[in-house]
Amino acid sequence: KTAYIDTEKLMKEYQEFKDFESKFKSMSDRMKNELDGDAKKFQRDVLELQQQAQTKGMEWAQNRQAELERRQQTLAQKEQNYMQKFQEESAVERDSMVSNMKDFIKEYSKEKGYDYVFGTGDAASVLYAKEEYDLTQEVLDLLNKKYEEKTGKKVDKTETKDEKKTEVKK
Repeated sequence: KTAYIDTEKLMKEYQEFKDFESKFKSMSDRMKNELDGDAKKFQRDVLELQQQAQTKGMEWAQNRQAELERRQQTLAQKEQNYMQKFQEESAVERDSMVSNMKDFIKEYSKEKGYDYVFGTGDAASVLYAKEEYDLTQEVLDLLNKKYEEKTGKKVDKTETKDEKKTEVKK
């Protein structure tokens, strides 16, 4: 038997991936807000330096400027650290989810007696397939059910014409 799975659709509609995207979007937003706040405070301090430089004298201004330059370096380092942490954490979690999904598809395919299951989508390995060979919705529903059982979170089921497809032997 031969079948295929639309991997792009699977990634887009699998609830665990949706939750992953949401989690890392909120993490990114928090980091951005914190960095934006730090940058605004820094800009206010630069303006204050410029305004007070003439009245407080050159020595004060030079000391204050050196302090602001150190703060600027610290802010740049903080931003770099945040980006690295974000990229590392999201890559590890994404890789783990993809690995678990591949394991699930492998076990599912063996259980259903498929000889070949191809993937379509961005990294397509199938140029053409009859729609009746598409396992995407069935695998998506089972993955979401498994995720629902694991987390207790209710997953909305998406009804599509694909659900009416039957297995076809080749």
